[in-house]
Amino acid sequence: MLDYLCAFVIGGGICVIGQLLISLTRLTPARILVIFVTAGVFLTALGLYEPLVEFAGAGATVPLTGFGYSLATGAMEGAMENGVIGAFTGGITATAGGVSAAILFGYINALIFTPKAKK
Repeated sequence: MLDYLCAFVIGGGICVIGQLLISLTRLTPARILVIFVTAGVFLTALGLYEPLVEFAGAGATVPLTGFGYSLATGAMEGAMENGVIGAFTGGITATAGGVSAAILFGYINALIFTPKAKK
């Protein structure tokens, strides 16, 4: 039960930061996305995101910062195994499943529902 609470609080906190950035700044959602992914990469490189993942589990890996964490972790593992080439391919390999699932489910939703332009 405590694991669920930790995941909820940390994941919710990350989402609150995103909402504050949307509400209080003039940043576009695309820029906020880039900030979150980049923050995940930098925090992973500094060794600060891994303890958060161990503490919060899915609360830290599901948000966009978790995608940055996965990219950085994959790049570091790829670099250890294959050198410089692995640094470039490791992040892509580590996140390929999640990206493929997002594309597939987005396509299925587009088939089921009628997309409309935002007004």
